[in-house]
Amino acid sequence: MKQANDFLIDMLDFDAPETADDTLWRACRPTGISCASNGDAFLIIPFQAQKKGLEVEANSEIARKEYKLRVRAYGDSILRLSIAFDESGPDDDSPMLEMHDSLVVETLSAQTTDSGWEIRDSHDRLRMRVNLAESPIKVWSDLQPPPDETLDIELFPDGKTSVPLMAYDQFFPQKHDSMAMAFVERAGVPHRALFSFHARPNEKFTGTGERFARLDLAGRTFILENTDGLGVNSRRAYKNIPFYLTSRPYGLFIHSSAHIRLSLADTSTRAAQGLVEESGLDLFVIGGGAVEQVMYNYRRLTGFPQDVPVWSYGTWMSRMTYFSEEEVRTVARKLREGDFPCDVLHLDTGWFAKDWVCEWEFSRERFPDPEMFIKDMQDDGYRITLWQMPNLGQGNKLFDMAVEKGYVAANPGREGKTGSDFSIQMIGGRIDFSNPEAVEWYQSLLERLLKMGVAAIKTDFGEDLHFDAEYQMPAAKLHNLYALLYQRAAFEITKKTTGAGLIWARASWAGSQRYPLHWGGDSACTWDGLAGSLQGGLHLGLSGFAFWSHDVPGFHGVPNFMNSWPADDLYVRWTQFGVFTSHFRYHGTSPREPYEYPAIADIVRQWWKLRYALIPYLVEQGQYVINTGLPMLQALIFHHEDDPTCWHIDDQYYFGDAFLVAPITNSNGVRDVYLPAGKWVDFWTGKRLDGSRWLKQIKMPLEHMPIYVKYGAQVPIYPHPVQCTDEIDLAQAVILTFDDSYRGMSNSILGTIVKL
Repeated sequence: MKQANDFLIDMLDFDAPETADDTLWRACRPTGISCASNGDAFLIIPFQAQKKGLEVEANSEIARKEYKLRVRAYGDSILRLSIAFDESGPDDDSPMLEMHDSLVVETLSAQTTDSGWEIRDSHDRLRMRVNLAESPIKVWSDLQPPPDETLDIELFPDGKTSVPLMAYDQFFPQKHDSMAMAFVERAGVPHRALFSFHARPNEKFTGTGERFARLDLAGRTFILENTDGLGVNSRRAYKNIPFYLTSRPYGLFIHSSAHIRLSLADTSTRAAQGLVEESGLDLFVIGGGAVEQVMYNYRRLTGFPQDVPVWSYGTWMSRMTYFSEEEVRTVARKLREGDFPCDVLHLDTGWFAKDWVCEWEFSRERFPDPEMFIKDMQDDGYRITLWQMPNLGQGNKLFDMAVEKGYVAANPGREGKTGSDFSIQMIGGRIDFSNPEAVEWYQSLLERLLKMGVAAIKTDFGEDLHFDAEYQMPAAKLHNLYALLYQRAAFEITKKTTGAGLIWARASWAGSQRYPLHWGGDSACTWDGLAGSLQGGLHLGLSGFAFWSHDVPGFHGVPNFMNSWPADDLYVRWTQFGVFTSHFRYHGTSPREPYEYPAIADIVRQWWKLRYALIPYLVEQGQYVINTGLPMLQALIFHHEDDPTCWHIDDQYYFGDAFLVAPITNSNGVRDVYLPAGKWVDFWTGKRLDGSRWLKQIKMPLEHMPIYVKYGAQVPIYPHPVQCTDEIDLAQAVILTFDDSYRGMSNSILGTIVKL
């Protein structure tokens, strides 16, 4: 009923019945070093078996095993440590990797020192120090035996930043809280591998994917195993990314799609450690000297986000779900008549013959002429996007054929439900994206829709897998990778067919940032749903992603899932947050159209107009962030990493490089705002403010949200009211400068468009 507070149990699961035949092998002091002609260095590391039990004690009756640790340097800021405990090796063809041409392999050389070895690159930068020396002692007691030798290595990924493995994390020799490196055999076969890096007492940790948690993750342990998040206020996560960033600063990319237990100064407060459920380790230790540069280097490994079309920055309108062409046309007409600028109408689960039964075909009864319908919407400035999923029930007319051809991996012997599938169907199988023929078949289904004029596909689900089905890749390896393969297939056929790559995705793994864009899943229509969404977005931006969105004003009702509508003030506050997000979509289990909320409709209308006035800024910032390490929503540490306060702020952010945004997450309209170092301008009043201080108990009317702008910022604005982005000529954008000449929003060019 409670955790054991014991390393062997909490990290290695040695209390589980299935571990009866498990043997722990612990890394010892290296016995040799060599360098290859291709530039790599190799350490010979012996591993010693440990006796079974809940204490760490070497089993001297079993001979040590030696393994090679490969050390490779990419450029001046990345070190790769690879070790295999079986016959496998590092996978350079992994879909997680998309290495930039600038990542040249450095030539490494080894030198002997008084205390061990040093590895330097061709520019004489120190990249690794191996300590072989015995620690000095003064013998006065033999009450405890001396410690076993261990792996004691200090890494310098950028030649400056020290990142040591955690060598001696123990109380007495038999009681450890982490190990620098180890692996576990099950019945004589390598089963899982362990690593540990030293964590400083005040070191902060972020990243790990879309983590619905406070910004500093120190003191937390996570299982990196994609699952249906079922909201945004738990440890569950749709988007786990095997990457963390620390305040040292350095980043660690665990190159694996296996399930990973990651403990960040938690199981041991002096260790960041991970247990990877496969037979080796492939770790990229990433330096750069600054948060943004570390993130840039991570993208150089796993790929940069691609640009998104201008229309995607407009308003997206959706609900679960529109059921007919007539209904969608009514929504389109009411939005235009109400002067609500909008670019996208999304059809969720209801465009098929049967709700949720995804057969990739329009119901001809409710959408009798989909081609004409889509064209009419385009003529009125609307793009149509479509929901679908990779899960097929046995009632799906494509199921039997897809199983027979191997496109769908059937779940043998039973059907199953999946978390947020609210239909009555039972899932019989999932598309096998590890099968190239299945990918081609799936893309052909999407291609037909895209050629009709559909603008983008919502790649929903992708987190869960039937582990007893047969795929062309082991299920344990495919599970987390599934989201990446799924989204790549949809993105690539969309870009090929329409010329503009774009999807709307929920799950993710390392590399998914290449295929924008992603949204935050099924948040509750509550204040904590809003706050949790923002936390997830900030962590995702610290995991390599540039673009991100969320369901405005939350997805599901509380307490009645379908029929509790969002409160008016929540609707407005979430709208304000959405306007200052890279992408802006309304969606949920009840109607979300602003005219359904008459008491606040005009406030919402004005915020939508502000959004469209900011389209030139969004385009400018979007094109900038995809070539850097930055996201559109930037945690304050991207700009103020030396300010300890900023490592704990998860309810405000930079929007691009100009705006500081502090959403209201309560019904009283009051919050504290932290102004980081620098000079700032109040967006609403034009008042100049000095930073490095808190603004306490800021009271905002419902019409306003705290927004501050960097003094001197020059923001491109579209100076004319529009109904959609088709009416925007970016060449007509004007520059609004936030300096002494700025006298507040209503007295600026924005005030001619927006009445707030």
